[in-house]
Amino acid sequence: QVQLVESGGGLVQAGGSLKLSCTASGRLFSNYGMGWFRQTPGKEREFVAAISWNAGNTYYADSLKDRFTISRDNGENMFYLQMNNLKPEDTAIYYCAAARYSDSPLMTMAYIYNSWGQGIQVTVSS
Repeated sequence: QVQLVESGGGLVQAGGSLKLSCTASGRLFSNYGMGWFRQTPGKEREFVAAISWNAGNTYYADSLKDRFTISRDNGENMFYLQMNNLKPEDTAIYYCAAARYSDSPLMTMAYIYNSWGQGIQVTVSS
């Protein structure tokens, strides 16, 4: 298992930016794909973005790909989510997750991730 800790969340005005970070420890981070999901009360966890083990492939929710960018630094055991032009509907708890695989066409699916962070709140005010 890999342990994951998110940071960088908080309160931002609409149109602003935040960069979420996820620090990984445990199993060899660089071998696995990583993803970001988000969840609001009463709704299912929603896929945001994912990145393959070597950053060769990235995946985005269609509605977010123009504003969000995922990246990783295997040397630092960290990966990131840059969020620009934030909107009130982006308000959610954001989770980072480690996949079972280095890469997969299923990177958008929560069930392929077997390690999750505790989540971090992002609030976008209008």
